[in-house]
Amino acid sequence: MSLTASLDESSVAAAPGEETALPLQILNSGRTVEEYRFEVVGDCAAWSAVEPAVLSLYPGDSRTVSLMLRPPRNSTVPAGETPFGIRVVPAGTPDGTVVPEGRVTVLPFTETTAELVPRGSHGSRGGRHQLAVDNRGNTPVTVRLGSRPGSELASVAFAASELRIAPGHAEFGKLRVRPAKRMWRGTPVTHSFQVYAATQVAEGQEAVEPVLVDGSYQQDPVLPRWLPRALITAAVLLIALVGLWYALLRPAVKSAAREAVTPEALRSAAAADTSGAPDQGGDPAGAGSGGGDSAGAGTGGGASKPVPSPAPAAPGDGAPGDGASAAAPTSAQVRVRDSVGGGSNTSTALEVPDGHTFQLTDIVVQNPQGDAGTVTVSAGKDNRVLSLGLENFRDSDYHFVTPILVPAGGKVTMTIDCRKVGKPVGAPAPSRCSESLFLGGTMRPDSAG
Repeated sequence: MSLTASLDESSVAAAPGEETALPLQILNSGRTVEEYRFEVVGDCAAWSAVEPAVLSLYPGDSRTVSLMLRPPRNSTVPAGETPFGIRVVPAGTPDGTVVPEGRVTVLPFTETTAELVPRGSHGSRGGRHQLAVDNRGNTPVTVRLGSRPGSELASVAFAASELRIAPGHAEFGKLRVRPAKRMWRGTPVTHSFQVYAATQVAEGQEAVEPVLVDGSYQQDPVLPRWLPRALITAAVLLIALVGLWYALLRPAVKSAAREAVTPEALRSAAAADTSGAPDQGGDPAGAGSGGGDSAGAGTGGGASKPVPSPAPAAPGDGAPGDGASAAAPTSAQVRVRDSVGGGSNTSTALEVPDGHTFQLTDIVVQNPQGDAGTVTVSAGKDNRVLSLGLENFRDSDYHFVTPILVPAGGKVTMTIDCRKVGKPVGAPAPSRCSESLFLGGTMRPDSAG
């Protein structure tokens, strides 16, 4: 064999984001001038190279080339040991290729980010948030969650005190803010607080500062400010309706009853009394006289007044078949794809039909590929509900205590602006960003007025 290649060291450690050189000795033990090409094989080939890439040697000469290791500082290259090989191929005699082997250990590093979703909340009994923690390092981490309330008037509690996050993934810690005392009436009060995500590192690694995120919770009164005015308005309206009844409707009913007592009605009542007289016995003359007295008595006011029949029920008064329809639970979903550099892409998940109003209460946004960019959810015209960074979540859900109203003709849309297409684990690399939106709420018909 006319080629000898050997590494100065069989193993080397490389720090992410830095450059590490490993010398490689090449000896031409043949009798002719030879040119050699170098190829790195193994998982580290994507971030490694031999410099120079081509080398020419005279017979008996030797030289040193360098294997340059440049692992990127992100979660795509996991920490740990990786085997590699350097294929040295002689241009004149390819059959004389040699492959010296070695191992490179990628050192671990820790980097975490956090975002509070939503940043502010409101309610009379408490507010709900989620702390999204993203592991941008190359090793799994355990993150401890905690809070620093701004005052003693409100407390912050997490559903779980720790999160275990894999490299390149994000996890969500649910938290709730509760006021110390319930406020029945008055002006809303804003409570500020601070939450943190502290990464626990192994022995020997450099400590990482906790990530701090500010948030706020607006405590609303239990009784809304408009309630007294609504009660006063209802009382005034009730009094007006009672006065309208006594002033207009009741006299009209009495007048209708009097007009129903006509001479024809009186004669009919008298005839009915006369036809019943023979059943009482006596002579015909007496009967005739009695009949005349009875008729006279009836004319004098002994006959009953006819009572008018009740008016038929008007449509819309609650009678069956009036066409009223109840509110219906409604859900919809949409999937939006967008290419890098091609501008944003928008799709509609739901369009409210005429004569209806949609009450939006639930939203679920999914980023299964781990794309980077922005996603915006809008409800109705110029009403932006959510605006999130795709790199901060994989699956996020939101629930609104006060529904978001979308009028007739309004649309619920999702807009994607793709900055970088994600790389799903164990699946082919996609060519476009792909996100999904699922929404839920109630479709209510508008009142006829």
